[in-house]
This record gives sequence, C-alpha cells and structure tokens, in this order.
Amino acid sequence: MSNNKILKGTAVLGIAGVIVKVLGALFKVPLTALIGTEGLAYYGYAYPLYSLFLVIATAGIPVAISRLVSERVAINDYIGAQRVFNTSRWLLLFIGVGSFVLCYFGAGFMAEHVYKDPGALAPIKAIAPALIFVPIMSSYRGYFQGRQNMNPTAISQFFEQIVRVAVGLVFAYILLDKGLDVAAAGATFGASMGAVGGLLIIMVIYQFNKKAINFHAAHSSKSGRHESSAAIVKKILLIAIPITIGASILPIINFADSAIVTRRLLDGGFTAAEARELWGQLSGYCYTMIGLPQVITQGISVAMVPAVAAAYKLNNQKELKDNISMGMRISMIIGMPCAMGMMALAAPILTFIFASEQESALSAAPTLQIMCLTVVLMSLVQTTNGILQGIDRQSLPVKNLAIGAVGKVVFTYILVAIPFLNIKGAAIGSVIVYLTAFVLNMKDLSRYTHVKLDYRLVFVKPIVSAVAMGACAFASYKLLFMLLHRNSIAMLVSVMVGVVVYAVLVLATKTITKEEIGMLPKGDKLVKILDKFI
Repeated sequence: MSNNKILKGTAVLGIAGVIVKVLGALFKVPLTALIGTEGLAYYGYAYPLYSLFLVIATAGIPVAISRLVSERVAINDYIGAQRVFNTSRWLLLFIGVGSFVLCYFGAGFMAEHVYKDPGALAPIKAIAPALIFVPIMSSYRGYFQGRQNMNPTAISQFFEQIVRVAVGLVFAYILLDKGLDVAAAGATFGASMGAVGGLLIIMVIYQFNKKAINFHAAHSSKSGRHESSAAIVKKILLIAIPITIGASILPIINFADSAIVTRRLLDGGFTAAEARELWGQLSGYCYTMIGLPQVITQGISVAMVPAVAAAYKLNNQKELKDNISMGMRISMIIGMPCAMGMMALAAPILTFIFASEQESALSAAPTLQIMCLTVVLMSLVQTTNGILQGIDRQSLPVKNLAIGAVGKVVFTYILVAIPFLNIKGAAIGSVIVYLTAFVLNMKDLSRYTHVKLDYRLVFVKPIVSAVAMGACAFASYKLLFMLLHRNSIAMLVSVMVGVVVYAVLVLATKTITKEEIGMLPKGDKLVKILDKFI
C-alpha cells in the first residue's frame, strides 16, 4: 500500500513539476519580447532575494510538517496531526509576514547599496507580498503530504504558475508605458498573485476534505492527549533548521563556482573573453540542462518522507525496507535514462536547443556529458536525504553534503586551472559533491535502518537498461543524421527510439513490473496498452 502511494506521489509531483517548468520557460519568451533584455535585468533583480527568503521560510518546515503529521496519522492520532497543521500555519504566517516586511521595506537599501540600480526597487516591492502567501500555502502542502496525498500540492503548483504567468504578462503589458522597471515590476507581481491563487485553490481542496478530516479526528485514538503549540513549534524547528541549512548549501556552491571558475581560468592562461565564454557555457548551457530532470526526481524525496516516517514510527521493518527499496529503484529508473540519454545525445540536444549559438553549444557538449553523471547522483542524494529525514536523522544529509561541497571547491580550484580540462574541472567537481554525499548517505542509511538493498534490482538492472538505451539512441542518431543531414529530426527520432528501447528493457529485465506500473495514476490503462505490444 505504501509503495503504491510512493509511486503515485512521485508520478503526480513529477508531472506537475514538468508542467510548471515548461510554463515558466514559455513565460520568458513573450516577456522578453515585451520588456527586452534591460527589462529582464530589472526582473532578474527581484528573484535571487525572493528565492533566498523562500528557502529560509519553506525549505525545511513543510518537510517537518509532513513528517510530524505522518507519524501521528500512523498511530491514528488525527487530533495531534491537526494540531501540528494548525500550529504550523500560524508559525509560517509569522515567518511570512516577517519576510515580507524585510523584503518590502528593505527594497530601497537593496536597490541603492547592493544592486546600485534604482530600477530594482519596484520589482522587489512587487514580489514581496508573495512571501506572505507562499509560506502559508506550504503549510497546507506539508499537511496533505503528511497524509500521503500529493494531489493538492500538484494542483496548487499548477494554478500558482498559471496565475503567475497570466497576471505577470498582463501587468507587464499594461505598465509598459510607465517604464521598463515598472513593467518588470508588473511581471514580478505575477508571482504575488500566483501565490494568492495557489493558496486559495489548496484552501478550497482542504474544505472539500474537511468532512473526512473531521471524521478521522472524531475517531482519533489519542483524543485525550494535548500537545502544546510551543512543543510542536520546537519539534518543527528541530527538523526544519538542519534541512534549511542543507538547502542553502547548493546555492552557496553555485555562488562559489561563479567566484572561482573565471578567476582560475585566467590563472590557467585563458583571456578574460575566453574565460567569460567558458563560464557562460557552464552556467548557461550545462546548468540549465541538468536542472530539467531534477524537477521530476525531487518529487521522489517529497513522497519518501511521510512513507518512511510512518513505517519508522510503527517500527515496521518490512515496510521500511520496501519503502526504501522502492524509492531507490524509482530514483535509478528515472535518473539513469535521463543521464545516459543526455550523455549520448549531448551535442545534438545542445545545438538543437541553442540553435543561435551553434559553436558555443557544441563546445559545451563534453562538459555536459560529465555533468550528466550528476543527474542520477542528484536523484539518489535527494531520495536518501528524504529517507534520512523520515527517520529523524535530518542533520546527517547536511553534514554529508557539506563534506562534498568542500571537496567540490578544492577540486574545482585545482582542476579548472589545468588548460585541457578548463570548465570540465568544475563539472568533475560537481560530480564529486553528489558522489560523496550519496556514499556517505548510504553509509548512514545502513547504520540507522539496517536495511540491506537488492543491489542487482536497485542498481544493476537500471544501469544496464539505460546504457543499452543510450547506445541505441546514439547509433540511431548517427544513422539518421548521415541519411537526412537534419539535426533536429535525427535528434527527436533518436530520443523516441531511446524511450521505446528503455521501456522494453526495464520490463524485460523486470526492473519494474506491470503490477507496479498499474499503481501509477491511470496505470491500468497504461498496462493494457503495454499488453498489446509487450
């Protein structure tokens, strides 16, 4: 039953994440046409500050809510679960209002002293209201995730993005004659209205579920026990603070990259123009491509926390092992083909997406091939992080990632200055971060859960299937390109060939079974289609 929920939760959040990501990418096209690169610069001032406040407010607390709710639901303490939710709403409202005040009233200081551009003022102020509504919305998401229901999170994400895009474009257009900075503020105001839309829709969903919630509360086995709000807040913060610190490590690593790479390229004998070009390939092309699969794989971590927490709370070792094994398998089944497919078709994909910069895109392909290894490692790290958070060991992923980050800085500093490696040294450093964190996470999992995985099922079968898929995709591309001399057609057909080959192989090797596919949303229909061909 729990495996069913992990599969469904991952699928729901993965699909929603892809849709949200696509909508966000499409939003930039008409926005660029409206306000141009100068307007985008004003627009870009607001988001780093907004993202920083969001990490502080929402990186760890929803996970904490999810775990605490799941633990209480597991022992039928529905009143306790409701207390966690009610307390967390007030806590996140307090944090949200505080973040809004700092962002809105600190906008003048940021524009004048940090960005040194008065055009940053209006966009920062326009996005500040979102900092009130997003944290409150995350309390609802954490509550539903704790009950292993991912649909409300996915639906609210979709509506949030739809409203953000629509309002942002409309206000940017209406305010265009008042100046590019004001038009950019109209675009960032879309995030504030998107947060309102997402919050309203998840509140409506909550009201629709109120009858079932009240029924469970009336039959709660712990109805006589009272847990104070202060005690709940303490538990939330004890879980959330390490997770929040951990979520801040990767932005710090990326910041360190921006400070180290260009400087070390200069030390390696490259000119300033060459260093900028190479850094642009890494940050503009490679990081963008690597970020896309993460949208799907991060759903695994979210689905893992409540499932693992419930089994751990009940000391159900079999269910704990099944949940951990399923989570790791999903990570490999999703992460490996993304990594191998992108590695096999790195040059065709880059030259297709960045068609206007063919030479630079082609030059970035070897670096992307190295970075592809981080896709599967990142997926495994996210999953093992979720498992450790579910068993009340949330500080361990922070320590492990921090150790990897130190290795990343050291290796990047040394390798980037070697001329034949250049930015590939930074890519190798990124692989080291996630490899180190994954190995240390696995060591901690073995120590604290005593779960022994079937390595052949979890790791070997997905690797074999993905490598074979990558080889078929690469060979089909070479053949089609030789015949057609059209990169776009050859690449797209090769991707479809890879998808079909991988689907056949994972079923043939029983990496995943038809019964497990049947657990997915609309999985029964998918199984019927598969039965006709396989």
